[in-house]
Amino acid sequence: MHKKSVLVGLLLTLFVVVLAGCGQTATNKGSNKLQVVTTFYPIYEFTKAVAGSDADVTMLMPAGTEPHDYEPSAKDIGKISQANVFIYSSNNMETWVGSLKSSIDEGQTKILNASHSIKMIDENDELKSEEAELADKEETTSFESTDNYDPHIWLDPENAKEMVTNISKELIQQDPKHKQDYVKRTNAYLKKLTTLNTEYETTLKNAKNKTFVTQHAAFAYLAKQYGLTQVAIAGISSDGEPSPNRLAELQTYIKKYHVDTIFTEANDSSKIANMLAKETNIKVKGLNPIEGLSKAQIESGETYLSVMQDNLKSLKTVVK
Repeated sequence: MHKKSVLVGLLLTLFVVVLAGCGQTATNKGSNKLQVVTTFYPIYEFTKAVAGSDADVTMLMPAGTEPHDYEPSAKDIGKISQANVFIYSSNNMETWVGSLKSSIDEGQTKILNASHSIKMIDENDELKSEEAELADKEETTSFESTDNYDPHIWLDPENAKEMVTNISKELIQQDPKHKQDYVKRTNAYLKKLTTLNTEYETTLKNAKNKTFVTQHAAFAYLAKQYGLTQVAIAGISSDGEPSPNRLAELQTYIKKYHVDTIFTEANDSSKIANMLAKETNIKVKGLNPIEGLSKAQIESGETYLSVMQDNLKSLKTVVK
């Protein structure tokens, strides 16, 4: 069994005992609004954009938390159990949700996988595609096989639109008296996502160089949507360590195809990326997978939409 599943099971047992002792049943005592708990930042923003002031929306993971490594506490499980709706991104990102479901009363708390209608990208297929990109036919490569699906679905604005639509349908089902307001806000946010998609299409459609190098393999959905190829140092999990053969392949690729930039992420260690950049004499720039915004970013008014626009500005300096 997955270690996170074991931990969640133990925490659920502890939570049931604590809840029975205190008798607390409301996420936000005294509020008649729909109570909605979301997992991490993109899901929070999508839900808040739909909910407006008609529902109380909270984010489970603190600002700046790495969602790949997150494990819910007993207090977190309590928040979920007391909500009307719990919304998460996917079973491949929040791997602990499976253990949670059996102990949550879905008559009280509706659990929504916001990406349930989206086809996931198999990292195995991405590695095969990248293998062809990195090596000539006569060369060999050293990729390790994996059965994991890439969870970074929100980085494709078209996927984001589908997630927002799924969230909207669920909120309307749980709170039909505010249907018109939910629909109005949903349409307004979908329009912004459509504009974002158009900006990406217009900027990237005529690019001659379609490949970019990243620290973390988080951009497969974005790359697929706009006809690009990502070449990543680490895998889907940002804390993955590349093998010496992998680093040698990347050095060869960077020199052969005159790559001038490696994209790194603010929330992750960029030690290996910086080392590779130094050895190949190329630049390092930021590209944000928006797995979570820091408290400072949120307070300064940054959003999924603004960070995606910043990402486009960074991409167009390399993919050109």
